[in-house]
Amino acid sequence: MTKTIYTNGMIYTLDASHPKVETVVVENGRIVDVGSHKEMILQWGRAKTNIIDLQGKMATPGLIDSHLHLSGVAFNFLDLDLCGVTSKREMLDKIREKAMTLSPGKWLIGMGWDENLFEDKSTIPTIAELDYVAPHCAVFLKRICHHAFLVNSKALEMSGYHSAIEVPMGGSVVLDPNKKPTGLLLESASNLITASIPEKTYDELICGLEQAMNHAVKNGLTSVHTNDPLYLGGLNQTYKMYDELINQERKGLRCNLLIDYPFLNQLKERGMYTGYGNERLQIGAIKMFADGALGRRTALLSEPYYDAPGKFGEAMHDQATLYEMVKEVRNHMMPIAMHTIGDQALENILEILEQLPKVKHRDRLIHLSVIRNDLIQRLADPSRIADIQPRFVVSDYPWVKERLGEKREANLYAWKTLLSSGVLCAGGSDAPVEPVNPLLGIHASITRREPSQSNGGWNENEKISMMDAIKLFTVGGAYATNEEHLKGTITRGKLADMTVYSNDLFSMENPDDLLRTKVEMTIIDGEVNAL
Repeated sequence: MTKTIYTNGMIYTLDASHPKVETVVVENGRIVDVGSHKEMILQWGRAKTNIIDLQGKMATPGLIDSHLHLSGVAFNFLDLDLCGVTSKREMLDKIREKAMTLSPGKWLIGMGWDENLFEDKSTIPTIAELDYVAPHCAVFLKRICHHAFLVNSKALEMSGYHSAIEVPMGGSVVLDPNKKPTGLLLESASNLITASIPEKTYDELICGLEQAMNHAVKNGLTSVHTNDPLYLGGLNQTYKMYDELINQERKGLRCNLLIDYPFLNQLKERGMYTGYGNERLQIGAIKMFADGALGRRTALLSEPYYDAPGKFGEAMHDQATLYEMVKEVRNHMMPIAMHTIGDQALENILEILEQLPKVKHRDRLIHLSVIRNDLIQRLADPSRIADIQPRFVVSDYPWVKERLGEKREANLYAWKTLLSSGVLCAGGSDAPVEPVNPLLGIHASITRREPSQSNGGWNENEKISMMDAIKLFTVGGAYATNEEHLKGTITRGKLADMTVYSNDLFSMENPDDLLRTKVEMTIIDGEVNAL
């Protein structure tokens, strides 16, 4: 295969043996050499060598998102996208507009609403308001966190809801003073509705998934760790789609598939395990939930919510059940990827992990929004990694401070404390909860504020450096899947994945310049992917 030389760049390798080089030489999808322009051209610049001039632009190892849902991003292309809506009126207008395109009895599916963004501080739409703007459609709208849902009367009717119906454990149907549904469902109560929603066709799903993958690449991502089987028709269909797009059609994005716990037995039957696959498509850890979310006070805390005395949140499973679930995963010699937002949820899962043997791959603790100092050293174990989402700081402040109170602010999104304590950390977006764009995550890590703000940032003692922020989305992402020997740095022998930027991130005096930085190239397997 013809060699490719990427040269005349400011290439930050994140490899201490050669931190910054001008040139990277690639062959057969691997990095074969790095160094100065003069040395590399002299040694490798033979006939038929493909030379790509980076024109002085900055490059880093390929960016990795350690936790997102490409299926959710796909649905944003297929359904009503409510991300970024800033008022109840705007939300209702969008629903009305979408409903007008649908015939009677059809389902209007949407996601991404977040009442904390509403400028007028209005409440969420009522069931009566949803009935008014979409009287002929069944409406089902996922909140940005995927832990709360809005429905209208038609959706309840078409799902066979009645006042005596048994609500799935861990969920609730919110009722008004007259014991009538308000339209708000929490957690697993959504299963009452989703069972009646017609599934999208295979062709629809794979079309949306392809768009989502292309969107990730355009944003500079070379690898993602994505959790999708619950949304793409189960394990078999999910794997089939990714195999078709990545291994057959050769889409560039590398994908590590987190598999939900209900599909563990199917994995066993198929002979699949963590690491199964190839360098483009692999099976990852088993995804599980320890608690809910802060927005609806379902994240499990060790002390009650400041704005709801006596309420501690909700455990998704009792401790004995959770222990048996993790033990079953261990029997298959696989790691867990545990959704853990509250500090009590973290303590609960650490107690379980400390009773069970470690496995080859690292266990992943996802989110860790609220931590306590006494838990940090228990996290600082090379067999564990924290999957953190820096953009949560932007979306959750200031209301999250009201939820927990000033006393616990130091324990909120304490990324610097985790890193300085030796905890392995990887950066992700949790898209579509937050935008796919990793530069926004890097910006949030450094500033801890919204892009439009000019303040010093929330809990600013936890700001991290540009270098540490970039490492979250490169080195950290590689550690999360035990692929540090393949990814994360620009090193001889590793995969030739790089991201090229319009600006030098390390020379920025104003971190807001990140917001004006564009991805110029996404290089996967040594090849430039079309943006």
